[in-house]
Amino acid sequence: MIALDVSINSTNPKTQTIWSDCLKVIKDNVPNMTFNTWFAPIKPVDIKDDILTIQLPSNFFWEWIDEHFSSLLNRAIKSALGENGKIDYIIVEEKEIEEPKIHIPTINIINKETAKPEQPDFESDLNSKYTFDNFIKGEGNQLARAAAGAIADNPGGTSFNPFFIYGGVGLGKTHLIQAIGNTIKNKFPKHRVKYISADRFTVNFIDSLQSNKGNEFNNFYRSMDVLIVDDIQFLIGKEKTQDLFFHIFNAFHQSGKQIILSSDKPPKDLKGMDDRLISRFHWGLNADMQPPDLETRMAILYKKANDFGMTVSSDILEYIATNITSNIRELEGCLIKLLANISLSSKEITLSLAKSIVGEISTSKKVNIGIDLITKCVCDYYKVDENKLRDKTRKQEIVLARQIAMYLSKEMTKSSLKTIGLHFGGRDHSTVIHACNTIEKSVLTDNIIKDSINTIKSKIEISCS
Repeated sequence: MIALDVSINSTNPKTQTIWSDCLKVIKDNVPNMTFNTWFAPIKPVDIKDDILTIQLPSNFFWEWIDEHFSSLLNRAIKSALGENGKIDYIIVEEKEIEEPKIHIPTINIINKETAKPEQPDFESDLNSKYTFDNFIKGEGNQLARAAAGAIADNPGGTSFNPFFIYGGVGLGKTHLIQAIGNTIKNKFPKHRVKYISADRFTVNFIDSLQSNKGNEFNNFYRSMDVLIVDDIQFLIGKEKTQDLFFHIFNAFHQSGKQIILSSDKPPKDLKGMDDRLISRFHWGLNADMQPPDLETRMAILYKKANDFGMTVSSDILEYIATNITSNIRELEGCLIKLLANISLSSKEITLSLAKSIVGEISTSKKVNIGIDLITKCVCDYYKVDENKLRDKTRKQEIVLARQIAMYLSKEMTKSSLKTIGLHFGGRDHSTVIHACNTIEKSVLTDNIIKDSINTIKSKIEISCS
């Protein structure tokens, strides 16, 4: 059983003792690297009725453990607790926990003793791992990185307001804009910094209207000092959300507060975005993020390998950097797959193994295929509006199109379940998994759906050729 929870109680001594006994069994049966990679991060949570609950750091982590080490875990828990011993899981993904639908603290509370406004605690939703220190500078991101540093030193006080960065998938846009936010929080503790994706902003706005909290939503965002909106292109076609954001933008700019935006394309190419917003996006600095050059890719690989505790020869890293050229996420994905292979089989990292993994990861079609293209092809085939796939409607034809789009996005792109879910109206990863499972079963029993999917895939591949 998998449970999603956000509040983990401190473990009692018995829980720690049982888990320590389990680890002894596990450590005797796997290489050190495997143990450190897959078992050291696990935390014991509770023991009740011979069931040990442990906390895993991600859904991917659980899937890997369940597929490759479930029998070893069962053996370990039975060794510690007897034949009735069982293990239960809690998954707590860093920054994966869904925001409450309406997360709007009351603002401007007055402290009677000091007579000064107090701002309550709130979640900035920044990921602390995104910092300038671990952002690799290169020729392709030089302007964006320099401007980001200037903004972090003087938020709202430079001519880079708004700061609008754009570029393809996996080039480090999210890392850079969150690094700005994290630095500002450290340098200016009183600044209220909020990071949010445009898709999540839209979902929360709609929820606020349905619960008659539209004014509170508006006031909450206006109370920020720094607003960071990722993937602003997802506001396209959402007129009411764009109108609200236009007024928030104006209020920020007039007050000298910092606005930071990211997009997969420059403002001029955001077709369907309000012209008033397009004009304002040009008020500050637009900086593009280009694919990294060979030297930058090598530096990224060295840094990532060191972070993973891997020792990889320079010729292997150079081979990877030479053959994966357009996407930083693919570089990291290649290292993760190398780590997974050697941790399972105790193999050494060889050039032939690296070549095999690069061949699996770096395919030109997968680089070119994105969720937007898949969504367009699915909607063209079923003749439905793309925006309907992000709505909460349960109309059968919309649900089918959405599930097929999610299924193909998982199959044909490198996007995470979270990214796919956010693209389709802020749905969580469990919804994506359900959609994929539903379509996989349908393909086996329904020739109409099978033929439809094959036709759509052909159209997608033709579009990328």
